[in-house]
Amino acid sequence: MKLATWNINSLNVRLPQVLDWLTANPVDVLALQELKLTDDKFPAAAFAEAGFQAQWLGQKTYNGVALVSRAPVVDVVRNIPGFVDDQARLLAGTVGDLRVVGAYFPNGQAPGTDKFEYKMQWLRALRDWLREELAVHPQLVLMGDYNITFDDADVWDPEGMRGQIHCTDEERTQLQALIKLGLVDAFRLFPQPEKSYTWWDYRMLGYQKNRGMRIDHILVGEALRPRVKSCTIDRAPRKNKQPSDHAPVLAELQLL
Repeated sequence: MKLATWNINSLNVRLPQVLDWLTANPVDVLALQELKLTDDKFPAAAFAEAGFQAQWLGQKTYNGVALVSRAPVVDVVRNIPGFVDDQARLLAGTVGDLRVVGAYFPNGQAPGTDKFEYKMQWLRALRDWLREELAVHPQLVLMGDYNITFDDADVWDPEGMRGQIHCTDEERTQLQALIKLGLVDAFRLFPQPEKSYTWWDYRMLGYQKNRGMRIDHILVGEALRPRVKSCTIDRAPRKNKQPSDHAPVLAELQLL
């Protein structure tokens, strides 16, 4: 089974890019973030014509997530149960024997702000819910735009970014708390090139100079660790005309 996650930064703008990418990369499940459209505007017919089903949770202007899949997505959960939230950030469903959670983690803006506190609350609620999910679904994948780096290797300028958003000790502690639930960073299961990033700022030739960060991740439950055959970043779409500022991350699993 091939899985991928991609913050598309407006599906209205980049639907043709997503469809072209799916043609070139026939994954089984694609988690999308930052749809930036309401539920009634989701292009379900376009995905159906390409051979995919979809579940989505939209929101005007901001946020929005979707799971695009070749097989039916069942047992769907929209947003974190028990956490009151008016932002469309999480979509979970079961595809075959796999529990897939696609998420757009809050950005957080800056330490000390209300948005940062919201990020901390959201992360704690996610962890509490995932603990229950993993107990029921050990074959679980959590993928999306985390807006958090694991460590200095995920940052083009570790010293310059130290203590700033995506790189704070508080955020990384929350990320490690997810790992301690029994999750594994699929990307780091394999030797990877240095300076492997998934996001580059549009400004100041960020992509051309490879001034990026790895903030898009695929975490898998420990039960899936031996079944992960590869995990890679596809930088090619970042070279598109009017690209998203994120690149897709792909993982291949060999399931029974």
